Amino acid sequence: MRHSQSYGVGITVGLIAYGVIHLLIAWIALQLAWGQSSQEASQQGALQELASKPLGGVLLWIVAIGLFALVIWRGLELAYGDLDLEKKVSAAGRGIVYLVLGISAVKIAVGSGSSGSGGQKSLTAKVMAHGPGRVLIVVVGLVIIGIGVYQIYKAITKKFTEDLTAGVPDGTILVGQIGYAAKGTALIVVGVLFGWAAIDYDPQKAGGLDTALHTVKEQPFGSVLLTILAVGFAAFGVYAFIWSRNARR
Repeated sequence: MRHSQSYGVGITVGLIAYGVIHLLIAWIALQLAWGQSSQEASQQGALQELASKPLGGVLLWIVAIGLFALVIWRGLELAYGDLDLEKKVSAAGRGIVYLVLGISAVKIAVGSGSSGSGGQKSLTAKVMAHGPGRVLIVVVGLVIIGIGVYQIYKAITKKFTEDLTAGVPDGTILVGQIGYAAKGTALIVVGVLFGWAAIDYDPQKAGGLDTALHTVKEQPFGSVLLTILAVGFAAFGVYAFIWSRNARR
């Protein structure tokens, strides 16, 4: 497919915005590892951190527009791309992630953003209050773990390079591997926390990325482990910048 120049610019801006979000997550996680952070170590916290900067509102709108461009990109892939089932599922999943982040950016830009982990725990508590709710939370946890394992699989097999044009340096691939491995590890922790919350019937143990990273910090050598994850998220942010210039469209 041939795309207009503005469409290509939108994809580039979106991937750069995605990279910025991961760099901010890395920065917040690093602060958490060796001190305290006033923001959540999550996508929501990263957007709130961006909002606190000079011209933060303008930057949030740019991020939102870029992320919505990525949603359109993935939507066109699903509609017109020659994709197998695995790639269709991946494209749909990525589109949902970009859409949720874009909506979050808009909400924070207009001043209606809310804490992510608190909302997740509240929703988890409501679901667990019903008979099959705990089973559903376990299923959600298993799905998240599966996504995390898939991210690590992509890192090991270098499958993510299918998103790139030919001729990308080995250093770029290594950065991508580190980034995908870190994201996968964090997602596995999130999934385990959801499952354990259902088994122990304690919604407070469930949560998103922020809860997972706090859990990592509480482990022996937690600050070191959290620093390693922060470096991994930073690596993914750098990879997203390179991806923006080498995206297969």
